[in-house]
Amino acid sequence: MNTLLLWAVFGVSVCGGSFTPPAVNISLDEPAEQRWAPLLKIFDKDFLKKAAAEVIDTTVPKWVHYAIKPVVKALEKYVPQPYAGEIMGMASFYQSDISDIILLNFAYEVSAFCTSIVAQNSNGNIYHGRNLDYPHEVLKNLTIDILFIKNGQVVYRGTSFAGYVGLWTGQSANKFTVTGNERNKGHWWENVISAVLLKSSPVSWLVRETLEQAVDFQDAVTRLAKVPIITDVYYIVGGVHPREGAVITRDRSGPADIWPLDWAMGQWYLVETNFDHWLPSPDRRRCVHI
Repeated sequence: MNTLLLWAVFGVSVCGGSFTPPAVNISLDEPAEQRWAPLLKIFDKDFLKKAAAEVIDTTVPKWVHYAIKPVVKALEKYVPQPYAGEIMGMASFYQSDISDIILLNFAYEVSAFCTSIVAQNSNGNIYHGRNLDYPHEVLKNLTIDILFIKNGQVVYRGTSFAGYVGLWTGQSANKFTVTGNERNKGHWWENVISAVLLKSSPVSWLVRETLEQAVDFQDAVTRLAKVPIITDVYYIVGGVHPREGAVITRDRSGPADIWPLDWAMGQWYLVETNFDHWLPSPDRRRCVHI
């Protein structure tokens, strides 16, 4: 059996027709500070700076600019490797302040409204699709397909945005797929406090770590369900065998619910937007997809 991740990244709020993002090879064998240098072969440096400023200014409260400064002074203490090194390198490539790159990454963490679907057909094949409805038009032009390479081999891949070191959409070949959807709870300051004081993982960093380390679908579900994170989220996971599909509803400390595919009981597909699946949906997205 196999799984198919439909790389439908953008919803109608962002895309205006067919769009194929450029592919970028990121070598995990390179020092963290140098890994994202290939972005400069695709994007103009001035465009990257301008786009990052637009996302930050429309998403991040002004007071956060000031609050983040103490974090930057002790970046190694608050931001774990390899992300600290990757963010430092990104700031160098952008010729931007490190605090702005940190803010850019947090801005991506809290601004996505999405729909993910995982389903099984009559042959036992698993299909996993998603979109991302972002409020920033510029993000379409920042979209990239990323191949993460180690020892000359692609170990996992994902779709993301230039300047962002995390992933909301990824695939570990012949193992599993994963998407993340925002679960709209908590405020900016709560998430920052969780990240800094509790040293919890941003939700997109946990996706990267799971793609790199998990050996199969069940291992991925366990990691995504249990590792402390900075904010609530929905993780949607697809595997390579029948019944390998689940929606994990996350609190910061652990799972609030794990909703599995169950073909025998007629549950051959799962649709997750940005609301708990056991509650009435406040918008039409879930009904439209069903």
